[in-house]
Amino acid sequence: MGIPLVNHSSFMSANSKYDVAIVGGGLAGLSLSILLARSNYRVCLFEKESYPFHKVCGEYISMESWDFLIKLGLPLEAWDLPKIHQLHITSPGGISITETLPLGGFGISRYKLDAAMASLAKQAGVDLFENSKVHNIHFEGGIHTIESNTGLHTATVACACYGKKSNLDVKWKRRFIKEDGTQNYVGVKYHVRANLPESQIALHNFHGGYCGISRIEDGRYCLCYLTISENLKNNGHSIALMEDKVLKQNPALKKLLEEVSVIYDEPVTIAQISFAKKSQVENHVLCIGDAAGMIAPLCGNGMSMALHGSKIAAGTIGTFLSRQVSREDMERIYQKNWNRLFAKRLRTGRFIQRFFGNTLWSGILIRALKPFPFLIRSLTRQTHGQSF
Repeated sequence: MGIPLVNHSSFMSANSKYDVAIVGGGLAGLSLSILLARSNYRVCLFEKESYPFHKVCGEYISMESWDFLIKLGLPLEAWDLPKIHQLHITSPGGISITETLPLGGFGISRYKLDAAMASLAKQAGVDLFENSKVHNIHFEGGIHTIESNTGLHTATVACACYGKKSNLDVKWKRRFIKEDGTQNYVGVKYHVRANLPESQIALHNFHGGYCGISRIEDGRYCLCYLTISENLKNNGHSIALMEDKVLKQNPALKKLLEEVSVIYDEPVTIAQISFAKKSQVENHVLCIGDAAGMIAPLCGNGMSMALHGSKIAAGTIGTFLSRQVSREDMERIYQKNWNRLFAKRLRTGRFIQRFFGNTLWSGILIRALKPFPFLIRSLTRQTHGQSF
């Protein structure tokens, strides 16, 4: 149940009271904190790591986010980031298809991007608590109490902006955990040197997963793959053995893995990834980014959804804090706007993911699409939006 505010008011200082508390310092949390702080709200953000740090991510962002990031203050043009406008897909059996991306995107590492956004958040006046793990969020009397290893803090509004399944999801007994079944996914990421087209993102299928590779800054490439946890378990929990026995069954992926030069020795990994349908509000906490719903990574639009979600959340929160709407209306409006923008994309992403990672069906899908490239462009549009 958490710690009731009434029993701990004597421990609360004026400095621990905020308009908005945000849990999770990824793209959703950082952009939301910047927008709210620039609107003169008192904001705190809790991040369990310390910037800069690597995280598992395909590191490809749809161009729909470009203008938004520029407005936040990121010097994207000065960074001279690679622009990506071509998609290359292979099946486990080696069948391939290449097509132009309707909108395209750009590559940038989360190591660089998140650290730059964290700096902007601090400049905007956000109280950023790094190396801070949140244990619970308790709501009572219109106030959220955030319990973390940095102490107790209170806020009028609380937002969940974390990624994978969290201890908060378990404590809140979120419905998606009960309905998620036993299938979990594992993500693995490397930064590599490679001799590949700079403007192309490639998706290579293998049994139980798929691997993406595209260019980021400084001439590097991000190689990131998602696989069912069973693949890792069946190979003695050895990533190297799994890559050799499973991923390399795709001839194109075998060639890629044997030719790239890995920049850092150990890959970055993540487990407990869920693509189940989620709610956007839990215990009066607004869920944003992956906490609200995670699109299949092969769609290449998760980061843009997180950024766009922060924008609609900031506007809705602002109407509540300025007393234009009630808390109930804020929650209802946010959920309505979120689903209007993203529900269809998630459904399309789940549909596509059923084919990818399946040895038989991914081959059938690629064969079927090859004579009709406009269908690939159509599917891409259905998982993406417009500039915001």
